[in-house]
Parts: sequence; structure tokens; C-alpha cells
Amino acid sequence: MGKNRPIKFRILELFLDGKEHWNYEIVSKIQEEYNLRGNFQRDSINFDILELASGGMLKDVEQKVDEEGIYKKDFLLHKYIITDFGKVRGSDACLRYV
Repeated sequence: MGKNRPIKFRILELFLDGKEHWNYEIVSKIQEEYNLRGNFQRDSINFDILELASGGMLKDVEQKVDEEGIYKKDFLLHKYIITDFGKVRGSDACLRYV
């Protein structure tokens, strides 16, 4: 899905299911869909998530240290959920009607 869609739009679309998602879950899904394999791309996608959160479209609901190396060993992992503002912006970007 999504290869022609800007990555930030696709991230919002993934969150439109209304569920909480860990950053590494979203990052790995985007990497797979857009065929982005390297660490730079991984971290760039994570930065996109951070920007959406800082813009009020995602809300950080939980954090934990990555002791297992799921994303990056000893890195702080974040769990996010989409906000009402994120749903409106996602709808405005023609992702789908919510």
C-alpha cells in the first residue's frame, strides 16, 4: 500500500485504526511498504513519527527502554495513539473519512 503517498500521511493512516502502536511497529511497517532498509531510513521514519507527535497529531501514551534490541538497544521506545486533531488532519489530507 502507500508507496505513492508521503510517509507522514501513511503513518497517520496506520494510526486511524484508533489503536495504540509502538514506534518500532510503525517504523518496520513503513520500511517494508516503502522498501527502506537502512538505519538512516529507520531513524528518519521515527523522526517523522516524532514530528507528528510534536504537532499534536499523535499522543505519547507509554514509554519503555529497548532492553531487547527490538528497535535499537537501550533506546527509549514510545507508544502512540492518534489524537482527534490527527484524525481531522488525516481526513483533510484525504486519507479516508473518519
